[in-house]
Parts: sequence; C-alpha cells; structure tokens
Amino acid sequence: MATITSSPLHFFSWSYNHGTLTPRSIPSTCFIFHNKPVSPKSTKPLSFKTPISSVYLTNTENKGKDKEMTFDFKAYLLEKGKSVNQALDNAILIREPEKIHEAMRYSLLAGGKRVRPILCIAASELVGGNESMAMPSACAVEMIHTMSLIHDDLPCMDNDDLRRGKPTNHKVYGENVAVLAGDALLAFAFEYVANATVGVSPSRVVRAIGELAKDIGSEGLVAGQVVDILSAGMSNIGLDHLEFIHLHKTAALLEASVVIGAILGGGTDEQVERLRKFARCIGLLFQVVDDILDVTMSSEELGKTAGKDLVADKATYPKLLGLEKAREFAEKLKNEAIEQLDEFDPEEAAPLLALAEYIAHRQN
Repeated sequence: MATITSSPLHFFSWSYNHGTLTPRSIPSTCFIFHNKPVSPKSTKPLSFKTPISSVYLTNTENKGKDKEMTFDFKAYLLEKGKSVNQALDNAILIREPEKIHEAMRYSLLAGGKRVRPILCIAASELVGGNESMAMPSACAVEMIHTMSLIHDDLPCMDNDDLRRGKPTNHKVYGENVAVLAGDALLAFAFEYVANATVGVSPSRVVRAIGELAKDIGSEGLVAGQVVDILSAGMSNIGLDHLEFIHLHKTAALLEASVVIGAILGGGTDEQVERLRKFARCIGLLFQVVDDILDVTMSSEELGKTAGKDLVADKATYPKLLGLEKAREFAEKLKNEAIEQLDEFDPEEAAPLLALAEYIAHRQN
C-alpha cells in the first residue's frame, strides 16, 4: 500500500503564480502520490504548494498495475459541512426564553468554515469510528468556538463590529444578552455531548468531556486569552510568549476537536497522542495564517475586521518575523503536522492531510 513519507514515495505537484491562485500551466489542485523509488537523501515529508481539492493516491502493488484512488476534498468539505450545519440547527431550537435562543442561533448558524467539527469527525473516522459517534462532540466544539467568538468581540475584549460577514452578537442583541448567549452555548455543549452521544462506551464519553474541559479552561483557551489581554501594548514580547498565547487561545480547541474525535472513534493511546501532536501543529498553523491574512486581506474578503491587530498594537507573527518568514514558519508547521500521519493508511488519512493543506492555504 502507498505510504506518506517512506522512502519509496515520490511526490509531484504543480504550483501557482506567486500571490494569486492562477495556475502557471495546468490546474493546481491535483496532487499525486506515486510509489517510485527515490534516493533516501531526497525523501522529505509531503509538502503541498497549493490549496487542494483533490488528492490522488497511486498504488503499484497490484501485480505491477497502478490503482488510482481519488479523494475529493471539496466534496468532503461540502458533505461534512452540510451534516454539521444540519446537526447544529437541530440541536438548538427556539424555545423560551426566545431571546437567548435566538441570540445563540444567530452566531452559531451564521456560517463559518466548520473546521473544528470536521476535524473531529475526520479523526474519529481515521481510527475506525464513524460520523454519528463524533457528531455531538463535533457540534459541541463549534458551540464552544462560537462562544469564544461572541465573547472575543465584546467591547471589553476586542470590541469588534463584524463577524462572519454579519454584525457581531452584541451589536444585534446587546452586550448583556451576548454574554449570556455565550455562557449558554458553553453549558449546552457539555450537556449535548453527555446526552446525545451514541454508540460509544461511557468511559470514552467521560474521557472526551474531560479532555474538552481541560483544553478550554484556565490552562487552555482561557489561559491564552488572558495572557493575550495582559500582553496588549507590551513592547518586549518574544516568539515563546506569542507561541504560548496561540497554543492556548487558538490551538487548544483545535487540539480538543481532533483528540476527542479520536477518543470517541476508539483510537489507541498511541493514535490519540499522534493525532494530538498533529492537531497542535495545525492549531498553531491556523493562528499564523490568521495573522498573515489580517495584514494581507480586506475586511470584505475576511468577513471580519481586517488590520485590527495592527491597530491594537498586538504582537503577531508577521510583526515579529516579517511576512515572508511568517509564511515559511507556516509551511514548517504544516509539514510537521503531516509527519504525524505517517503511521496511518494514506487513503484513510487523506481528509486530515487535505485539512492541513486547507488551513495552510485558506484565504479567509
């Protein structure tokens, strides 16, 4: 079977014109994995150069004949995103008190990439689970992510007016209701995992709940947020300090998404820890790319206020490293993430490989 980074593997890709998505010669969304002997010195972890929508795996073990296996990433995102959106819509219905449930649904169903819930489902499927096992937890991580956005946008935090292309929650419902909507989403996330998860042993559900709580609490997401707040205006912030902020503020919930998916899917301890390392890399990658987009894209392109970190004089990777070095760091993180998937079947790991590429090359 084809592998991801072992020495018999050869990788081909087509790149695109710098700064655009215009291909130089042929469409830049095809990636081929081919079992062609190469020198061990030339073997490197996979390094995709462009956003991907399809992955092609070529297996030459079948009596010398190539067997091509194709993964359609765009279709995968659409399918899983649709399932997640439907589950979120069904999870929180309008009931009394109507105002709070309207506010919860307003931000939860406002769109978004659904990266975290899709990561949760993909991790579960990779270790032998299925979508239904992971869906309540996938919804929970999106509820918690939405809570963090509602609170992050408040005047006492980032004071933002735009989120996912729409007015922020407090601009529509007021600060008091927005705070409570976030609180309610956080509480309901855990209730939903506990009550709606099926086909999983109680011990694994409890373990998943504990993992989720740890990753968003005072040693996780909250830790990153409070250090970020206390760091505002500081002139001597170094890379270690910035990495602490973002490993907690951003990467922690992405890590939780992958890890609880692997736990609920029946993953071994070794598989769970390998996927934890993968998630930590892509979590930090997500923030590095976010920092880059903040200085290279418009508010209309991002669907949120662009340039706000610069205005607030916050430390960012482009600010500390420069734009090109920040891009190089993003590429390094992506490759380190992909290395963690070496021990998995490449066909089964294709969704996570593609998601790493998607996070690295997203445009909003």
